[in-house]
Amino acid sequence: MTSSGDTRATLRHLFGHLIVPLLMCVGMGLAYLGAFHQPEPHDLRVAIVGSGPRTQVLAQTLKDKAADALDVRTVPTRDTAVSQLQDQKIFGAYAPGASPELLVASAGSDTTATVVQKVFTDVASAQHAPLKVTDVAPPAKGDPTAQGLFFLLVALSIGSYTSVAAIGGAGAPLPMRLRALIAVGTGLVVSAIGTLLAGPVFHLVDHDLPALFGMAAVYTTGILLIGVGLHTFLKRFTMLAMMVLFVMLNFTTAGGVFRPELQNGFFASLHSFWTGAGFVEGVRSLVYFDGHALGGHLLTLGLWLLAGVVLICLAAYHESRARRPRPAPALAREDLEQELEEAVPA
Repeated sequence: MTSSGDTRATLRHLFGHLIVPLLMCVGMGLAYLGAFHQPEPHDLRVAIVGSGPRTQVLAQTLKDKAADALDVRTVPTRDTAVSQLQDQKIFGAYAPGASPELLVASAGSDTTATVVQKVFTDVASAQHAPLKVTDVAPPAKGDPTAQGLFFLLVALSIGSYTSVAAIGGAGAPLPMRLRALIAVGTGLVVSAIGTLLAGPVFHLVDHDLPALFGMAAVYTTGILLIGVGLHTFLKRFTMLAMMVLFVMLNFTTAGGVFRPELQNGFFASLHSFWTGAGFVEGVRSLVYFDGHALGGHLLTLGLWLLAGVVLICLAAYHESRARRPRPAPALAREDLEQELEEAVPA
C-alpha cells in the first residue's frame, strides 16, 4: 500500500516531467499559428512589362492601391521579366495589352504565385480581358504543389533531432569524440534516406541528386552535432531546445509553405539566416533557378554546422573537466599545526 508521502513525491515527479510536453504544446501553438494563421503580402516584388506613360501609370496605380503589400516596378521587355523571375528578383510580371499575360515561377513558392495570380486577375478583369498565366519555372512532376522540398526538410529534421535523444542518452558513457563520429554517421544515413525518397521513390527532385545529398548531409549533421553538444548541458531539456530550434522556428521560417513576403516581420527576418531556410532555398536554387544565390544558402548551412562543431568542443571540454579528480581540500594551517603537536610526543 502506497503511503501519502510516496504519492505526493510521485506526483511531484510526474508533474515535473509534464512541464516539457506542455511547454512544447505552447511553443508549437505560438510558432505555427503565429507564422501561418494570417498570411498577407508585404513588399511582394512584382513588375509591369513595358515602357512609356501607360505602363508607368498602371504601375503607380497598382502601387498606390496595394500600399505596402506590393513592391511594384517596371521592366522593359518580357525577356527581362523572365530573367528577373529566374533570379528571384521578382515573383510575378504582368504584360498588359489586348491579351494580357502574367509570368510566375511557381517552383519558388506555389502560395506566392497564387497570391500574385489573384492580384493580376483582378487587374485584367478591370480591363475586361482574360488573363494568360505562364509558369517560367514549374516544379517537378512529382511535386506539383512545389511543397515537397518542405516535407523533405521535415523528414530530415525529425530523423536528425530524434536521433539526438538516442546518442545523448544511450551513448552518454561514450567519449564525446565517439559520440560526435556517431552523430556524423547518423547524419549521412538520414541524408541518404532523404535523397532516396526525394529522388527515385517520389521524384521530387529529378537531377543533381549528389548535390542534394551533400546539402542534406551538411544540414542534418549540423542539427545532430548541435543536439549532442547541447545534451551535455541541458540533459532532459535537450529535446525541448531541439524542438524550439529545429521545429518551432525552423519549419515556420523555411519558406516551404509561405515565403517571408507573406509572413510577419519576426518569422520573415529569421528566414534570412535559419538553417531550414538555407536548405529549402538552397535546393530550390540548385534544382529550379540555375544556382542563383546558392553560395549564400550554402554559407548558412555551413555556419550552422560550424556552430555544432563549436558546441561539441565545448561539451567535450566541460565533460573532461567534470571527470578530472578534484584535489582534497587543504587543511587549515591551525588544524595542521594542532595535528602535528598531537602526533609528536612532548
